Amino acid sequence: MLSKEGDVTIGGAFSIHTKISEPRLSFTDTPPPLTCSSMNLIDFHLAQTMIFAIEEINNSSSLLPNISIGYRIYDSCGSTLSSMRAVMALMNGQERTVGKTCSGQSAVHAIIGASDSSSTIVMSRSTGAFQIPVISHFATCACLSNRKEFPSFFRTIPSDFYQSRALAQLVKYFGWTWVGAVRSDNAYGNNGMATFVEAAGLEGVCIEYSEAILWNNPREQIARVVEVISRASSKVVVAFLSQWEMDVLLEEALAQNLTGLQWVGSESWITIDRLATRRSSAVLSGTLGFTISKSKIPGLREFLLRVGPAQDPNNNLLREFWEITFSCRFSPQQEKDGGPRQSQCSGSESLEEISNPFTDTSALRFSNNVYKAVYAVAHSIHDLLICRHCEGQGGNRNCAHRDSIEPGQVLRYLRDVNFTMKSGERVYFDENGDPTAIYELVNWQRDQAGETVFVTVGNYNASLPKGNQFAMNGIQIVWAGNPLKRPRSVCSDSCLPGFRQAEIKGMPVCCFSCIPCAAGEISNLTDSAKCTQCSLEYWSNGDKSRCVPKVVEFLSFDETMGILLAAISLVGACLTIVVSLVFFCFRETPIVKASNSELSFLLLFSLTLCFMCSLTFIGRPSEWSCMLRHTAFGITFALCMSCVLAKTIAVVIAFQATMPGNTVPQCSIPLQRISVFSCTLLQVVICVLWLALAPSVPVKNTAHATEKVILECDVGSAIGFWAVLGYIGLLALLCFVLAFLARKLPDNFSEAKFITFSMLIFCAVWITFIPAYVSSPGKFTVAVEIFAILASSFGLLFCIFGPKCYIILLKPEKNTKKHILGKSHAKSQ
Repeated sequence: MLSKEGDVTIGGAFSIHTKISEPRLSFTDTPPPLTCSSMNLIDFHLAQTMIFAIEEINNSSSLLPNISIGYRIYDSCGSTLSSMRAVMALMNGQERTVGKTCSGQSAVHAIIGASDSSSTIVMSRSTGAFQIPVISHFATCACLSNRKEFPSFFRTIPSDFYQSRALAQLVKYFGWTWVGAVRSDNAYGNNGMATFVEAAGLEGVCIEYSEAILWNNPREQIARVVEVISRASSKVVVAFLSQWEMDVLLEEALAQNLTGLQWVGSESWITIDRLATRRSSAVLSGTLGFTISKSKIPGLREFLLRVGPAQDPNNNLLREFWEITFSCRFSPQQEKDGGPRQSQCSGSESLEEISNPFTDTSALRFSNNVYKAVYAVAHSIHDLLICRHCEGQGGNRNCAHRDSIEPGQVLRYLRDVNFTMKSGERVYFDENGDPTAIYELVNWQRDQAGETVFVTVGNYNASLPKGNQFAMNGIQIVWAGNPLKRPRSVCSDSCLPGFRQAEIKGMPVCCFSCIPCAAGEISNLTDSAKCTQCSLEYWSNGDKSRCVPKVVEFLSFDETMGILLAAISLVGACLTIVVSLVFFCFRETPIVKASNSELSFLLLFSLTLCFMCSLTFIGRPSEWSCMLRHTAFGITFALCMSCVLAKTIAVVIAFQATMPGNTVPQCSIPLQRISVFSCTLLQVVICVLWLALAPSVPVKNTAHATEKVILECDVGSAIGFWAVLGYIGLLALLCFVLAFLARKLPDNFSEAKFITFSMLIFCAVWITFIPAYVSSPGKFTVAVEIFAILASSFGLLFCIFGPKCYIILLKPEKNTKKHILGKSHAKSQ
């Protein structure tokens, strides 16, 4: 124990030794006292830092003037059992109370320590009921932030709650989604790893394995963990270990030649010099991890160099430190001791030339935590004595005299402590007793001499917004295995845009297969969890990475089919005009007069319109073109059929007039005109009603073909559409019936036969049109309709006017009144 008396006393618990004896216990003998061995120079350094801070405060004229601070420092030996012994001694005093009166007051007003989370938990559970504040410089377990369970606990090192999340963000930042995990099998490792696993899951990082060890586990168990690491497919290992567990794991990793892995370490071991040796670089080269910030404590090195047995020759701890540092012995070595002979210690050796963890003041990361903890206690006592928070609270009831300071009062003032160190660092605690979490990201690199150095390559500040907490400083990172190439550690390769992730049954979510998006779906990000459906008017491109406008389909004048149909329509219209000119030029000839020239010219005019109306079906559908195409088609064909019907009736009437005793009715010509007008007018009325009630409109059809948009004209009213077609069909049927009945008239009136043939073609075309129209997709629907219009128009033109043009142009000798009437008279006689 290291101790000094004072007006107030601060206790300390450090793992000055790392091994503790485990004596055999029996029920008959008194248990032997616990003995600690294997001195830990790092924690001895921390204990001396605590003493330095107390001495500095005692010499201060501004902080606790005229008040001396004493200390009692115990060795917790890195064991919960020894930590319990230490805290009991700090609370009660070392002397036995049997036969004496117990004062009921703690021997110390606050405790600094311990050096690990498990020991600190044991201490805090014991001191909490007595309101004795415990300030740890090293205990990072997030469980200690539970104010209900640990009401008197504080710490100057950030909680693992933040470190675990920082580690999760780190592995995600470098794209490592498939990692292994090793932890200390104690409160520090188990709680820290549990928080890391939770945070890693939120970041999309999966854990391949999670193993737990303790430094005193059998070697077989440590070897098994190293074998698990070596067999795993992940190339990154997150080691949430204390420095002692890392010691034994590193030794076994070196024994099994475990190389090529990227280690990510916790602050407990990431800056421990004894781990960063040339020998360990084969395993730990390129290691990354978070640690607390560096600091400088003026005067500390000079103080440490004065530590030695000369300060207290009877102090066994100082003597042991001296023997280990200088490899000597104060007592003569007996022959029976065995081992190499050691020189005799004089006590006057100098620490100036010694370089070990005790004398190292280059970083002072954890030393600064002890330094701040002592100052936090001093400031809280100072505030208590000067009644800083008593104003307006009814006098001095919250204040104390230096002879009557109680730990509970120090605890209350410690919660509100807020001061700035000489270095400019601000010290305060939140409602859970935690400081602000600020870390440095260090990378193990080699200097020119080949020694491992800790290079700061980034930082993490938990007080900043989440997106800005983690930042790199631009310094080149050295990686494990290949120093110039960042290692990859993923369970499955990334899914490129155009693919989605599909879970593999029985595997973590980071293990997946890449499935291409279906037609009409896209994924435009790497590792998309699902594909997104394109909107109705868009379709996925070739690699399914983005939505592009669908191909718009309609029968246009630019494509081969549209050009061909338009050309045939124009040819048909031109032929009809040519026939009209021929009839006009030969209008005085008998054959033209005999075929009722007025109806013939009107029929030719309607046929010209029929050919031309097919052009309205070609091109991008618009509101006007949709209304025009069907009404123009209906009216022109109604006019055409009306003319054919009138001609058929005229043929029948003309035949009746040639029979003996019959005369041609004088009103036949006006009746023909009236019939043509009436039949056409009825179709006009149907079309007007159709347009007024439910006209044809352009629509975008996306249901028929998913990969394209079909621009078409919706008929609006199906009744109107089929009424127009039905009326034309009715006129065609009447023409066919009358012409069929008149088919056996004399050769002079063979026009009835031609009308019969034309109506037969017309009806055949439009009957086959119906199923073809219904079943044809997209623009072919329009093409079928145009084909039906052209075919029926050409049928009428060729069948009715073809034979007459043949006689007019090629057989003029038959174009005489005698020839036309000759056969008729012969038969009638």
